[in-house]
Parts: sequence; C-alpha cells; structure tokens
Amino acid sequence: MTNDNFIVTPWEVVGDVNYDVLMERFGTQKIDPSILDRVSKHTGELHFMLRRGIFYSHRDFDRILNAYEKKDEFVLYTGRGPSGNTHLGHLMPWIFTKYIQDKYDAKLLFQLTDDEKFLFNRNLTQHDTRKYAYENILDIIAVGFNPKKTEIFLDTDYIKTLYEIALDVSKRITLSTAKAVFGFNNSTNIGRIFFTSIQSVPAFLESKRQQKSIPCLIPCAIDQDPHFRVTRDVASALNYPKPALIHCKFFPSLTGSDKMSASKSNTSIFTTDSPKIAEKKIMNAITGGRKTVKKQRKNGGNPSECSIYQYYYYLFEDKDEKVIMLSEDCKDGKIICGECKQILAEKVKKFLVKHQEKREKAKDVVDQFMCKD
Repeated sequence: MTNDNFIVTPWEVVGDVNYDVLMERFGTQKIDPSILDRVSKHTGELHFMLRRGIFYSHRDFDRILNAYEKKDEFVLYTGRGPSGNTHLGHLMPWIFTKYIQDKYDAKLLFQLTDDEKFLFNRNLTQHDTRKYAYENILDIIAVGFNPKKTEIFLDTDYIKTLYEIALDVSKRITLSTAKAVFGFNNSTNIGRIFFTSIQSVPAFLESKRQQKSIPCLIPCAIDQDPHFRVTRDVASALNYPKPALIHCKFFPSLTGSDKMSASKSNTSIFTTDSPKIAEKKIMNAITGGRKTVKKQRKNGGNPSECSIYQYYYYLFEDKDEKVIMLSEDCKDGKIICGECKQILAEKVKKFLVKHQEKREKAKDVVDQFMCKD
C-alpha cells in the first residue's frame, strides 16, 4: 500500500496509517504548541503522550481549556467495545484519561458498548459481550480512576437512562448520513445503523442531568472520530454543547506496523497474559535490527521500524531522554535486539504483575463504579 492508501473506520484499520493524511480526511486539528503550553500551565507537567505527539489531534480541545480557565466544569467520556480481553493498546488512552481526570479533577463517564460488539460481530453472543465487559471493567478500575468521580456502565444495563437521549439523537440522523459516514448498505442490519445514537448519549448525559450546558471531552483513538462527527452535528439541534475530542494514534502490534488487535493474540500483549507468555511474545517480536549481531554492531538498526522501540516510545518509558538514547544506541549498534527485547520484557512483566494485583483487588469494588437502571 502507498503511504496514503489505508483504511480507518471505527471497526477496521488496514494498512500503514499516515496520521497527517488521516487528520486531513477527518477534518481534525493538530495539537499545536499553544495548546501544549496551556495544558502544561494547568497541570504542572505535560504527559509524555502529549510531548511525543501520541495524542496529536483534536476537535475543540481549546474550548475545554477555555472552560477550565473560566473555572467551569467539564466531563470526560471514553469507552470500550467488549469483544475480547484487554490488551496494552486499550490501556494506553485510559492511562492518558486518568492523567486528565487527576489534573483537572474531572468526572468520567465510561461506556462499555456490549450492544455494539454484539451487532457488529456475528460470532459474538450477548452472553459473550457481557462476559468480556466484566473482564474489561476489572482492567478499567485497575488503571486507578477516582471512584468518586467515575461512572462505568454497560449499555444493556443502563439502557433506560440512555434511551431517551438516544431517541432524540436518532431522530436527527438520516439514513443517508449513516451510509455516507460509515459505509452502510442494504445488507447492514438495522441495529448497526441505530448504534451511533447510543454512543452519542454520554456526551450529553451530564448536561441533561444538570439541566445546563456541561462541556464534554472525549479522549479516544482517532478511529472512533466518525461516530462523534455525527454526534457533534446533532448537538446544537438538541441544545447540547458539541463534545470535544482529543485523538491518539494506534498502539502498534508486535509486528511493528499494524494496530494491536485483540483478534491477533500472538502479536498483542493482554493484561491477563502471564509474565512468561508476555516475555515469549516480546522475544519473538519483529524488530528493526540486522540479520546478524555482527551487522547490527557495524551498521546499527532502524528503531522507526522496530516494535520493541515503539513499546518504549508509546508506553514503557516516560523519560524522553531515555527514549532518545535508546534510539541513538540502536542506530549506532551499541545495543542489539536481544538485549533490547530482554530489557523491555522485564519492564512489561513487572507492569503485568502490578496490574494483575490491582485487577484482582478491583473485583471487590466493582459496585462502587457501576451504574445500572
């Protein structure tokens, strides 16, 4: 595929994604230095995902900052489609969302779209999606969100609350819009066509509860943007503020290129993987190194094509100087792939042990987070 020949939808990512081109296609804005300066002043520290451009695009994030500077509240909204166990790619935007919650003291609405995954995956039953949702909830809680400021809900458990707003949204979305945005056709089941109405609801829910305009910020991977373009289009007609979005890039798989996927278990690391399994996956990962140690020492490697380096860059090293040093050592042949893999494996194993301990403890506090009708 050429650099511009890729597919990104809420349900499919294919090819080598050019994020600048994707930003142009979707009509979003780049997070510029002026926004980063404002966030830095508010928080005292700029998250490494912002510094490195992992969260790189937005819609109206500046308006959220305006509201905060006026001492107005805003609400966070993010979600998860429970189609399988949680992998590290899912955790990445949640970790960033926690940073925003902590630094801005913001309430978080966390939606689990078990209905979506049932409608869009013919191999999943409703029992399957609810089972995965519970497993995902343990990971969400383990990230460390504030239980006093976090509400988690499954669509099927909270549908009475969601449905009234969903009806208002659905009445203002035409079939032609759904076809144009999502590529639906005559063979698309009608549940899929309706679903965006459900996913729109948390963006408006706090405004409805408080009977006043409460700005909403949605941190998410950029493939989810089409849903919220539709949400933003209907907001003013419903007298709600348009939700703002801040988009991240995709966490890479262990092949070093495509998006980490729950359907490709050998190229993804799951939160439920044992440290031994995670280590094995890392040691088998594709790198940007040479075929032999001798060639690596002489010619160096290519970190830009290396899944191991990407793991450091995206999640497992928050100090920029260490990431830069790793890149330079790789290109200079000072470190070989086996050494780099082993160091990462130790980091990931320690992370999994701690996360799994928190995940186990989460079983005792699920009810503190959950909202049900």
